[in-house]
Amino acid sequence: MHSKPSQQTKERPLGLVKLFTIISLLLIFIGTTVISALNIRWARRIQLEKSEAYAQAIVENLNHQIFRQFILPIAIKYGRTELRDPVQSERMDAVVKSTLHSFQIETVNIYDMNHTVAYSYDQALVGKIDIGGSAYKKGVKGLSSSRLEQQGSFWAVLLGIPKKSQLVTFAPLRAEQGLSTTKGPVIGVVEIVQDITAESRQVFRYQTLILLTSGIVMGILFFALLTVVKRGERMIEQRAEERLRLEEQLAKAKHLSSLGEMTAGISHEIRNPLGIIRSSAELLSQKMAVLDPDESIPKIIVEEATRLDDIITDFLSYARPQKPHLASCHVTDVIEKNLAYLAPQMETEGHRVDRQFEKSLPPVQGDGDLLYQAFLNILINAMQAMPDGGRIQIRLFRQLADVVLWFDNQGLPIEPEKLEKIWDPFFTTK
Repeated sequence: MHSKPSQQTKERPLGLVKLFTIISLLLIFIGTTVISALNIRWARRIQLEKSEAYAQAIVENLNHQIFRQFILPIAIKYGRTELRDPVQSERMDAVVKSTLHSFQIETVNIYDMNHTVAYSYDQALVGKIDIGGSAYKKGVKGLSSSRLEQQGSFWAVLLGIPKKSQLVTFAPLRAEQGLSTTKGPVIGVVEIVQDITAESRQVFRYQTLILLTSGIVMGILFFALLTVVKRGERMIEQRAEERLRLEEQLAKAKHLSSLGEMTAGISHEIRNPLGIIRSSAELLSQKMAVLDPDESIPKIIVEEATRLDDIITDFLSYARPQKPHLASCHVTDVIEKNLAYLAPQMETEGHRVDRQFEKSLPPVQGDGDLLYQAFLNILINAMQAMPDGGRIQIRLFRQLADVVLWFDNQGLPIEPEKLEKIWDPFFTTK
């Protein structure tokens, strides 16, 4: 009746601990994933913003060089710019390429105000109309815009390792007004295509480093939490088992207490008529000794009554344990008295004693009579465990401030299923 509630109590905290572990690990995983994703997104955004700023700087420089080295000289010499003229086209090509030769620019397209490609690295695009889309329209209004184009499989792009990454930037081409900081009117739109594959791969390496670091940190946290939880489980299991054991001992103690009280009451009730039977048998024995000296029945009655009285005395000793009278005594002397008393029986049954007594042992506080009875019971049990004779080893030594008494015999061990009953009163296998 006591084990079931304890088992439920044991399972409840263990279930809570496991639930806490699962939730904690899930939160750690979600938190680590979110932080990693935010870091990766932040790194990509920083890289893109950096590339856009770089592209704007390139456009501004290109705008300045085109206006200073192409538009002004051509306007002074020819009165107007006409890129269809081979001479002007060659001059524009020289200005653009000399300005961008050290930059990773794959394509440059210059649109006039009619949305026509007036200049391009790709001669096949020159003269094309309406290929700039909405980005061109923003450029005509004086606004710059950029878009990222990535080539590769879906998963490669998703993981951040595209085969090729390009940043396409549209910006207005403006006339300059001398040394004034005021921006001039829009006279065209410039489109540049910048190769940022190397930067994307660098971000991917940073992304991989973040994921690896996060995984390592999460693994460390996981194993640390797992270790703490397992230790907690062991502690809870030990405490639950200890609580269960204490409950069982308490129930057993209550049961034995009730049994002791009942035994004491019954023993008192039996002892009174038993005393009368014994007295009557003794009187009968005296009379029979005169009438029939060979008659042994009265003597048997007296002997059995005496034996029953001894059993009742044992019952009363269990029900009302004797209070020990502590005094200074030597354990060695008590053991020697036991061995002297049992020496004839040991010799007859073929038992021998191996003494290993340490010298100069200090006295202990104890009840010599109770110790004598306890040691006597142990030695008798050892002899009964070896019905064909054998060796009984007795060791007596000092360990720190204690005196240790150790018995050993060559008899068969107690069966495991009977070990729990050896402390029960009056339990015996005989």
